[in-house]
Amino acid sequence: MLVSEYGTMDYREAFALQERLVAEVRGDLSRETLLLLEHPLVYTMGRSGSEANVLDPTVDVVRINRGGDVTCHAPGQLVGYPIIHLGRRGKDLRRHLRFLEELLIQTAADLGVTAYRVAGRTGVWTDAGKLASIGVGVRHWVSMHGFALNVNNNLAAFQRIHPCGIEQCPVASLESILGEELPLLQVSSRIAASFEELLDEWQPVEE
Repeated sequence: MLVSEYGTMDYREAFALQERLVAEVRGDLSRETLLLLEHPLVYTMGRSGSEANVLDPTVDVVRINRGGDVTCHAPGQLVGYPIIHLGRRGKDLRRHLRFLEELLIQTAADLGVTAYRVAGRTGVWTDAGKLASIGVGVRHWVSMHGFALNVNNNLAAFQRIHPCGIEQCPVASLESILGEELPLLQVSSRIAASFEELLDEWQPVEE
């Protein structure tokens, strides 16, 4: 398992990187990889997303091949793209989603924030609002896309959309809950450690 941190990367550049790595992992030319990075401000929408959830007509939305509706990425938000061969792990997409939720819940707990799942809604929540969005895609049972954890990002950007297609959806960040800015490297290092531990528990199965 390889963890690669890229700092700030344009969304389309990161998408192209994911596509290359997906092909390489599928062909056994590269190790499974977790990409950790930030994006400049961008709004993206999954396959089943509705334009009605974009409240500001001036917003340019990038349509992509993941699940979920519209969300926002911005500096200060930690984005993770796991390129994992789910075909060797039982082809269980639901388990992959729960795996990502558990990763973020554990990371939040390590940082002093209580986070949890909400029945029927993918993502991670707190009493102050939604802390992280999750939307994944799969090509030939290799995963792409992933999660967006609000750390220090400006939450006002979410006011231009219905986040994840949910009306009147409060959004929180680690900074807004803890009352202080967190070094993104501190958060990404905890994510990386927990990711490898949880993935070790999810052993590949015989094909």
